[in-house]
Amino acid sequence: MSATDAHTLPTIVADAAVTDALRQDLTDAGFTVERVDALWGAEAAASLHRGSRVAALRALAARDTTALTTLATLFVLGLPVPRADADRAFATTGVPAVAAAGLVRADDDDEVVRPTVDLRPYAFVDDLGAGSWWIVSDLGELALGTALGEEHVLGIGGATTTLSGLQVPVPVRRVLDLGTGCGIQALHARRFADQVVATDISRRALDIARFNADLNGVDGIEFRYGSLYEPVAGERFDRIVSNPPFVITPRREGVPSYEYRDGGMVGDALVETVLRGLTDHLEPGGTAQLLGNWEYHWGVDGLDRVRSWFEDADADGRGLDAWVLERERQDPAAYAETWIRDGGTKPGTDAFDDLVDAWLDDFQDRRVTGVGFGYVVVRKPQPEPVGSGTAHLRRFERVPEALGSNPAGLGATVARALDAATWLAAHDDVALASAHLVVAGDVTEERHYWPGNDDPTVMTLVQGGGLGRRVDADTALAAFVGACDGDLSVAAIVGALAQITGVDEHALAADLLPAARDLVLDGLLAPRA
Repeated sequence: MSATDAHTLPTIVADAAVTDALRQDLTDAGFTVERVDALWGAEAAASLHRGSRVAALRALAARDTTALTTLATLFVLGLPVPRADADRAFATTGVPAVAAAGLVRADDDDEVVRPTVDLRPYAFVDDLGAGSWWIVSDLGELALGTALGEEHVLGIGGATTTLSGLQVPVPVRRVLDLGTGCGIQALHARRFADQVVATDISRRALDIARFNADLNGVDGIEFRYGSLYEPVAGERFDRIVSNPPFVITPRREGVPSYEYRDGGMVGDALVETVLRGLTDHLEPGGTAQLLGNWEYHWGVDGLDRVRSWFEDADADGRGLDAWVLERERQDPAAYAETWIRDGGTKPGTDAFDDLVDAWLDDFQDRRVTGVGFGYVVVRKPQPEPVGSGTAHLRRFERVPEALGSNPAGLGATVARALDAATWLAAHDDVALASAHLVVAGDVTEERHYWPGNDDPTVMTLVQGGGLGRRVDADTALAAFVGACDGDLSVAAIVGALAQITGVDEHALAADLLPAARDLVLDGLLAPRA
């Protein structure tokens, strides 16, 4: 397929008769993640991820042609297949109907069928159990053999699985998926919501998202066209999820602007706009889970800039609970190179070098020294009895990549942290001292000793799940946590430790109560049920 053909994007048409028939063909072929991976093996799959089809093609060459190998060649590898093989693979739907839906090109005088989209199986596990779908997106750089078009609709990647895992797995009435793309977040949200509204500024993305919902038999999703919150003006939701087009791109001639990742604003203004708009579109008690980038400027910390966006909302009396986790920070050159490669422009070319220059000029002009990436969790508190409007949770932290290596479980972690924040807000130090706490079941303790010494030199509390936090503990804190089995109150444990160690009880309480609060918020301790 030529670059011209690749960028002549077909219109994706969701017709119930076609999607029903196609679902049957994909099921009959066994077009699943497990069986596709088995076709070529783990090494070839890793090679595909690096941008090479050679190992996968060699593995397929040793196999008989089946409906599964045809579908994998056509839609995963992005290669043409013989018309006769396609006729057998689409026995129920028929090749003409698949072509009319915009998924393949099958000219009458051509003996091959060519893919016009990427269509692949996707498997996941959430609090409702295991699930699987088939997801349509646009052909990637490997299949196109050239840079992506600006209307490209992205498929499933690392950010997709991160955000889907970050969604709070609690049933709600209405969810907004802001910037739905191929619709994957809307599909995940629908598992826990009565109704989902999915918006996007790309009509093509909405066509593909609608097709994906129909193909997988998922109803209850309404698709709306428009920018940011415009399609839902005046509406509120119990949950908002968004992987917004947050990539920071120079607004200069010659720099492509991809709809799936570039919001058309300068710097991180789009992320700021999305965060500032949450308070107007969340129901009291509603939550939001988002991904985003934020800039570091000369003399200004990136997380401090994000904090200021929430503080401005506080000044208007519209406080939000906010938890921001920065997972990565890149310098300007690394950031530019990452996203230029993402668009399909190859390093070592004049085009690549010109784009790097444009990015670095933009960063220099705006005094940007780095870009942070991470997660944003927001909750709109219930109205305060005294009308204070004070947010209960404000946490802006840098979490190393090694922590929370299983993003699929982060949604439950977020839910527990929000519940813990609510509980802590309702318990001042007097109430906390009267509370009975228990150690979470996934917490262990590590101790390290100098050879020959009886006393440990380092003690660390280790969280097995959640964000996998490691908390250094002194003797008092380790003993306190060890005694939290729910039988004794916090005050009773502190009093006993003070008596055993000969330390002033008030001084010990002043040290341990703040530490206990942090451990409850982090999920290492919890109130007794």
